[in-house]
Amino acid sequence: MNKRTVSLTLLSLILSAATAFAGNLDGKWKLDYWPQGRDAVLSPNDMNGIKFSTVEATVPGNVELDLYDAGLVPEPEVGANYELLRPYEGYQWRYSRTFKTPAFGKEDSVVLKFDGIDTFAEIYVNGKHVGSADNMLIEHSYDVTDVVKPAGSTNTLEVYIRSSVIEGRKQLPPTFSNNWQRPETVFMRRAPHTYGWDIMPRIVSAGIWKGVDLEVVAPVHFEDVVWYTGRVDRENRSANMMVDYMVTLPTKYQMNSVNVHVRLSRNGKVAFERTAPIAMYSERVRIHVEDIDLWWPRGYGEPALYEGLVELISTEDGSIIDSNIQKVGIRTIQLERSAVNTKENPGKFCFIVNGVPVFIHGSNWTPMDAFHSRDPQWLHKTMDLVTDLNCNMLRCWGGNVYESDESYDLCSEAGVTVWQDFSMGCSFYPQSTAFQLKLEEELYAVVKRLRRHTCIALWAGNNEDDSVITDGNFSFYKPDPNRDRVSRITIPNVLYDMDPTRPYLPSSPYWDPLLYSTYYDETYDPERHLWGPRGYYKDKFYTDDSFCEFASETGYHGMPGRESIEKMFPEDSVYPWEEGSEFHWKEDWLYKSVREYSQWGYVPDRNNLMINQIHCLFDEVPTDLDEFIFASQIVQAEAMKFFVERFRGNKFNPQTGILWWNIRDGFPIISDAVVDWYFSPKRAYYYIKNSQTDVCAIILDPVKGRCPLVVTNDTLEPASGEIKVIDKASGKVVYKGSYNVPANGRKVIKKLRRRSGQGLYEIHYTVGSEEQMNHYLYGTAPFNLSDYREWTKDLTYYKTN
Repeated sequence: MNKRTVSLTLLSLILSAATAFAGNLDGKWKLDYWPQGRDAVLSPNDMNGIKFSTVEATVPGNVELDLYDAGLVPEPEVGANYELLRPYEGYQWRYSRTFKTPAFGKEDSVVLKFDGIDTFAEIYVNGKHVGSADNMLIEHSYDVTDVVKPAGSTNTLEVYIRSSVIEGRKQLPPTFSNNWQRPETVFMRRAPHTYGWDIMPRIVSAGIWKGVDLEVVAPVHFEDVVWYTGRVDRENRSANMMVDYMVTLPTKYQMNSVNVHVRLSRNGKVAFERTAPIAMYSERVRIHVEDIDLWWPRGYGEPALYEGLVELISTEDGSIIDSNIQKVGIRTIQLERSAVNTKENPGKFCFIVNGVPVFIHGSNWTPMDAFHSRDPQWLHKTMDLVTDLNCNMLRCWGGNVYESDESYDLCSEAGVTVWQDFSMGCSFYPQSTAFQLKLEEELYAVVKRLRRHTCIALWAGNNEDDSVITDGNFSFYKPDPNRDRVSRITIPNVLYDMDPTRPYLPSSPYWDPLLYSTYYDETYDPERHLWGPRGYYKDKFYTDDSFCEFASETGYHGMPGRESIEKMFPEDSVYPWEEGSEFHWKEDWLYKSVREYSQWGYVPDRNNLMINQIHCLFDEVPTDLDEFIFASQIVQAEAMKFFVERFRGNKFNPQTGILWWNIRDGFPIISDAVVDWYFSPKRAYYYIKNSQTDVCAIILDPVKGRCPLVVTNDTLEPASGEIKVIDKASGKVVYKGSYNVPANGRKVIKKLRRRSGQGLYEIHYTVGSEEQMNHYLYGTAPFNLSDYREWTKDLTYYKTN
C-alpha cells in the first residue's frame, strides 16, 4: 500500500467517523403483552396462537407506566394501588418498531445499543435473532451490520421480554439467601429493591428502561480511554499521572499513518501535551504535571477539573479521525481502615484525599424512582438537594441501579465523593461458577464505565451481605462471610484487573477475618449501620454501645407534610385515625409503611415507630393529623441533628464520618427520608443542612456534668470568630467569647455547666463576616411539645408555620 492509498483510506475513515451516531430510537413503540405460559415466547415463530393485548409504549419506559397511560391501571403512587400491579409480574412483553437503515461505509459496523433492558430479553431485527439480554444493570450492544437492509430501507425491531419472577423461581436459592426473605433476587441481575424493601414497594417491572441507539461505528476508533493519578505532591502542586487508551485499528492500515494527540488543560492553560505515532493498539502515556490545581471534596478546596483530550489524527493531512474528551480531577484517595474497634484500641475508618484526612458528612443515595425510566427527570433536583445540604459524600446503596454517567459528572463537579456499592444487598448470592461468570461480565462493564469518574472514592462489594449470614441462624455453626466467593474473590479480581487505584470494602459492614475469628460481634466493627432499637434517639445504643468510627447508615422516621399526604392517599384515607387516643392505621397506610406482601397481614411496625418515638420525646402523641405531623418531624429533626453533631463534635476523636439515611424518597411512602417523593423537605432537612456547614458550633451532651461547646472546621484554612450561647428559656447569656480552630480541626471552646431542668440553648457565632446559628436541646425527655414550639420559633434556619 503506497502513501496515497493510505491517505485516501484515512479520509474515508474520517468521513465514516463523522457519522458515527446514526440515530436515536427512543420515543413511541408498540407494546404487546400476555400472561407468560409454561413455555416462554422467545421468537416471532412462537407467537402463533398467542392472544395478546396492545398499547402504545414510550422508550425509555416501564410497562406499568404504559398501562397507566392507557388507562388500564390506576396511578401507582396513590395509596395501595401498586399492589394491583402484582399480576403483571407473570406477563411477557413485546416491544416493536421500525427504523431506517443509515448510510454506512463498506468497513463500518452498524451497532444496535440498549442502555438498559429490564431484564430477560431476546432481540430480533427483520425476524433474525441478533442477541439476548439477562441483566438490567448494564448496557447491551449487538452488531446488526449483516442483518439490516440496504441504506434507506425500513427494518423491523422486536424485543421479547419475559418474566423476571418466573425466571427467578427456576433456581434453588442458596441456604443463607432465605435469611431476610429475598431469595428471588439472588440469581437476578436487576435492582434488588424492585422485589420490595423497607424504603420501596415491590414492583418487579419490565421494559426498555434506558435509551436505544443505532450507531455506525468506523473501523478506526477509541475503544477505551482512562486517566489515572498515581501520586500527588500537595505542597509543590505537582502530580504523576497516566492515561491509557485502547484503539481499534485494523492491521491492514499502517501504524505510522495515525498519531495520538494527548492534552491536559484547564481554563485555557495547558498542563501537558504530546503527539506521537501509535505503536500498539493499547498504550500508556506517563505524565508529570506541575503548577496544578488538585481536586478536593466540598469544603476542603476547589473540585478542580481538567479537560483530558485524546485524539487520533491522520499523519497525512492532520484530520481528526476520533476523539475522546473527559473531565479529569487530579487527586489520590485512600481508606485507612483497621479490622476491629474496641474502647481500649479504637479502630480506624478514614478517607484520605491528597494525603489529607477528610471528615465525611453526607447521605445514602437510594433509588430516585421505583420506575427507573423516570430517573433522569429527578436527577438535577436531587443533586441540588445534595449540594444545598453540603454533603461531601454519597453512598450509592447496593439495592439500587448503577447511576448514569451524568450523575457522577455532577458529583465530580460539586466535590461530592462517591462510595459505590455493587448492586447486591441484604442477601447471600450463589457461589457457583456459572453465577460468578455472569456477575463478572457485569463487573467489567460497570467498572470500565465508572472508573473514569473522579468522584468515586470507594468500591464496596454489597450492602449488608456479611450481616445476613452472621444473623444468628445456627447455635452450633458460625458462618464465615470471608468464604463468600462473590465479594472476596470475583469482585476484587475484577478491580485488581480494571481499577486498582481505589480502595475496596468487601461488604458494608465488613466482617474482617479478625473480627470473625476473635469477636464474632458486629459491634466491634469500626464502620457500622446504626439502626438500633429505633425508640429514643439518645438510647444507650446510640450513645455508648455504638461508639464506632464511621456510621455508613443511620436514620429516623418522620412524617411527610399534609400537602404530600393528601397527594399520596385517596381522599378517604388522608386522616387515618379514629376518634379518641387509639390509632387505627387504614390499609393504604400499611402499604406506605412499606408492606411488601399482603399475605403478611397487619404489619404497622414502620408507622408505629413514629408513635413510639413521639411518645419517647414528648410523652404525648397528638391525634390531630397536623399536630402529629409537627411532632413527628420535630423528633426526626432532633434525632438526625443529634446523630450528625455527635460525630462531627468528636471529629477524629475518634469519629471520622457519618452517612445518614436518606435524602429523598423514590416513591410516596412514610420513611426516614428528609425530603419526600414530591420534593417537599421535612424539618430534618433544615436541621441537617445547618449541622453540615463547613464550620459548625456544636454543644455535645454532658460529660461529668459539663457540656462541651465545640467548633469543628472541615476546611483547610484556620477558622475564627465570635461565639455566644443564650439560654432561650431565661434569655441569659451563658457564654460569650471567641474561637480559633486550626485547619481541618476541632476544638473544645468551653465546657458549659450542665443546666437543671429543660430548655434550649441558642448558639450564635460568626465565620468570617457571616453570622450563623445552632441550637441544643438540654434536659431529660420527655419535653413539652408547646414549650419546644416556643423555644424554636426564632431559629433562623427553620421557621415554624
